[in-house]
Amino acid sequence: MSHLEVSNVTKRYGSTTAVESVSFTAEPGRILGLLGPNGAGKTSTIRMITYITLPDEGQIRYDGREVGAWSQQRMGYLPEERGLYKRLRVREQLVYLGTLKGLAKQEAAARADRWLDRFDATDWADKKTEELSKGMQQKVQFIATLLHEPSLLILDEPFSGLDPINSDLLRDVILELRSEDRTILFASHRMEQVEQLCDDICLMARGDVVLQGHLRDIKKQFGRNTVILEFDGDDSFIDVLAADGGVRINTRSAHRAELTLTGSIPARQILDTALQETEELFRFEQVEPPLSEIFVDVVGEDEAQKMQEEAAYAAT
Repeated sequence: MSHLEVSNVTKRYGSTTAVESVSFTAEPGRILGLLGPNGAGKTSTIRMITYITLPDEGQIRYDGREVGAWSQQRMGYLPEERGLYKRLRVREQLVYLGTLKGLAKQEAAARADRWLDRFDATDWADKKTEELSKGMQQKVQFIATLLHEPSLLILDEPFSGLDPINSDLLRDVILELRSEDRTILFASHRMEQVEQLCDDICLMARGDVVLQGHLRDIKKQFGRNTVILEFDGDDSFIDVLAADGGVRINTRSAHRAELTLTGSIPARQILDTALQETEELFRFEQVEPPLSEIFVDVVGEDEAQKMQEEAAYAAT
């Protein structure tokens, strides 16, 4: 399998620079998470990788060659905006899309049947796309993306519209594809999905790359500045800690909180406060920060809030 290399790529639309001097690589057998809010330049970058548009500056190479019509045949692209034919039946649509990628009709039909069975969608083979739920349409489009067995997969918000069971199934398939040494680019607003799946990340904001590298290495760089508490009793002590500037609240529920240490209060003081103010403390753990908090540190709270809102909208 081959790797993808994006080198100093810039894309402008009139007076607007959508992507500026962006560089990253995606390796076989690894999943690269491409992150950032709307307007960060993710979609523009993906469109150049897939040879839908051309960069104004820089170069994109796959398998050592500059991308072009030839590389489109070796890529599988699942766009965020879906593009199925509403009146075509599922199986005939998959066969048609497979033939566009160079498969013989009989081979495309056989592969479509195997994947429909894998996704528990055989009963829908003769249904028109417009009769399917959003989640079922998503599964059909995912099958179309990998039917020709591409060496490079580009997945833009692949879990959109899926329930937890089908999300788990899709996740298993993606990990299987990684184990086959395919190169996978995974674009998402959802930080938790990236942490679960990705080996490497490329974080974009305002058209530029602001952070990239191996996910584990990046998390280590930010230290163990996150505290997880699980407890019974009143949680008003958390508000006091936050008001004093000692912590920033990441997530919070009735009996659990995830806090970021700001440096003004040591972790031991938070432990002492929790022991004193709660009825019972079940868990106190100091861990590496979640990717969502790293994003806040790197791009600021406004951009992070924007991305959280977009992720919530995409999940509906």
